[in-house]
Amino acid sequence: DVQLVESGGGSVETGGSLRLSCATSEFTYSTYCMAWFRQTPGKEREGVAVRGVSTYVAEAVRDRFAVSEDKGQNLFNLQLNNLSPDDSAIYYCAASKTVCSGHGLVPTERFEYWGQGTQVTVS
Repeated sequence: DVQLVESGGGSVETGGSLRLSCATSEFTYSTYCMAWFRQTPGKEREGVAVRGVSTYVAEAVRDRFAVSEDKGQNLFNLQLNNLSPDDSAIYYCAASKTVCSGHGLVPTERFEYWGQGTQVTVS
């Protein structure tokens, strides 16, 4: 059973930073396509970043968000910098058994496994 556990969310002021982490098993971390999504009330879940063969960050946030990995601890991280209130959302980690290239965002329906989400609030 695949488990994804997000952490690192919280409340920050405009311009602040947060580092979100997604913890999973070594097997999932090493072999699955992994991604970050975010969702606000009343809106569809949107892709933020994906890691496959390569890593891709959505163009809208690429100048402020970055993906990093801690392979020793099987952590898939999302660094959020220069945050604005528009970035307030629940951020979700997702994983898919289907290999992804990492050259572009992958639709939500491709992902079988989801974390519980972590809230990011920017005021």
